[in-house]
Amino acid sequence: MSTPPAPPHAELLDRPFSFYPPISGIENNEWRLVEATWSDILVRNTQMDLQLPIPRRYFGGISETDKPVVIVGLVQELEFKTGAIWPLKRTLLKMPPPAPMTRPPGPEPPFDPSEPTGLSAMMGISGSGTDSKMTRMIAVTFLSLMALTLVVWAVIKFSPATKPTYVAKDQDYLGLTRDDDSFAIIRRLGQPADDRWKPDSGELQYRSMVYPARGYAVILMGTKQEDVRYIGTMTLGPDGKGWSPIHSIDFDRGANTMAILHTLPKF
Repeated sequence: MSTPPAPPHAELLDRPFSFYPPISGIENNEWRLVEATWSDILVRNTQMDLQLPIPRRYFGGISETDKPVVIVGLVQELEFKTGAIWPLKRTLLKMPPPAPMTRPPGPEPPFDPSEPTGLSAMMGISGSGTDSKMTRMIAVTFLSLMALTLVVWAVIKFSPATKPTYVAKDQDYLGLTRDDDSFAIIRRLGQPADDRWKPDSGELQYRSMVYPARGYAVILMGTKQEDVRYIGTMTLGPDGKGWSPIHSIDFDRGANTMAILHTLPKF
């Protein structure tokens, strides 16, 4: 089985980057390359006193653009525990098998053909002709109700319109792209009611342009304040205190900013 090549050193040298998907158990997703060997890639977290050797086989592709930040792909989800990197294993709960049904001891009672069976026995109806027709009618009605209930459940379960999610007052943010800076955003959405930078953001700069009347905040990111570009939109919720992503952008080679937005604290 071949080993995937490590990321190009020239592209990552002295440049911050983020993993996709992020490493579970580590809140900050900003890294720098320290050293590369034949078996491991040593990386350093930009906001934590943490250096990790990551086996080369877990590295995938690297984004062709650095706007707003270089994305290094991982071929599978990883987690940080006991001071090392491990493949992420999700726990599956297994239900215990049902207890076997046993018949009481003793001889079996003789079969009585006049005794009702099936649905007739459950509903206490005798085996006469009139009762048999009633039984069939009840059975057909019961099965029809079950089928109708199943259809209604499927419509509610799989219809996106029925999910109780908060929708912003407009969707003008859907026209924003990864190349848009603050001037392009103002041209499309107007002046924000609040404009602030994330404090203590390390080597990556985050900017939040808040539009309370629209119900969302536009997020920009980059290595320098003058170079920040659009990476997604956070909903403020019906009370204006929410903070969850409702829009993200795609990088080259399939990477997306949704993972970065999920780990970004409100500021």
